[in-house]
Amino acid sequence: MIRLPRLSWRFVPVWQRNYLVWKKLAIPSILGNLADPMLYMLGLGFGLGSLLPDVAGMPYLTFLAAGTVAYSTMNAATFEVLYSSFSRMHVQRTWDAILNAPMTLDDVLFGELMWAVSKSLLSGLAILAVIWGLGLYGDFWLTLAIIPVVLLIGFCFGGMGLVMNAVSPSYDFFLYYFTLAITPMVLLCGVFFPVSQLPPLLQAVSAWLPLTHAIDLARPLVVGRVPDNIGLHVLALLAYGSAGFVVALALTRRRLLR
Repeated sequence: MIRLPRLSWRFVPVWQRNYLVWKKLAIPSILGNLADPMLYMLGLGFGLGSLLPDVAGMPYLTFLAAGTVAYSTMNAATFEVLYSSFSRMHVQRTWDAILNAPMTLDDVLFGELMWAVSKSLLSGLAILAVIWGLGLYGDFWLTLAIIPVVLLIGFCFGGMGLVMNAVSPSYDFFLYYFTLAITPMVLLCGVFFPVSQLPPLLQAVSAWLPLTHAIDLARPLVVGRVPDNIGLHVLALLAYGSAGFVVALALTRRRLLR
């Protein structure tokens, strides 16, 4: 049964427990999460970018870097709530142990979501540091507004990913989500090329996808411009993340009670 979550500050120990475990393997974890987006950004940005004229009024490396902030954040949050959360829920039975304490599933799941948001922040900040280091920004102070955008992106995709975590029978099942949801968003939402280059039908589809809203917030901030329709994009990301969390909570409760 779907109902609104009943949250409390008891989610903090769940977050803290995940942090303490992660801290033991922090360096390889960070390198693993950052290798893919960094290679895309630097390889395509310098390699392919040297062959291309300006894209959407900016050098291709800047265009790609702005999209990679959202792409990297999405990936980090998604991987955390899929593979790591699934391990704690299904394989290690960590959630079962936590629920023997005076904790509710609402707090456990929200702690997982907040931990995914924290992990995604690291990925977003790493790409942002590269943008600063290479001078790919228009206004330094305006790029600081990307930090809350990164948190919002992590919340959105963390909430959505928890739905898949709730229904997955094994790690292999996550490949369907990446193939049918994540990869199409990467290709349709303007990470590598402007959405305006797509056919009108695909442009209409892209406008409804959460990654499009994320990039439409991040890219203008990188080039030193205030995004258009900020309220719409923020509400869309909050709606996707909140709806995902509520649905994931109901599905997880049903799974654990079986």
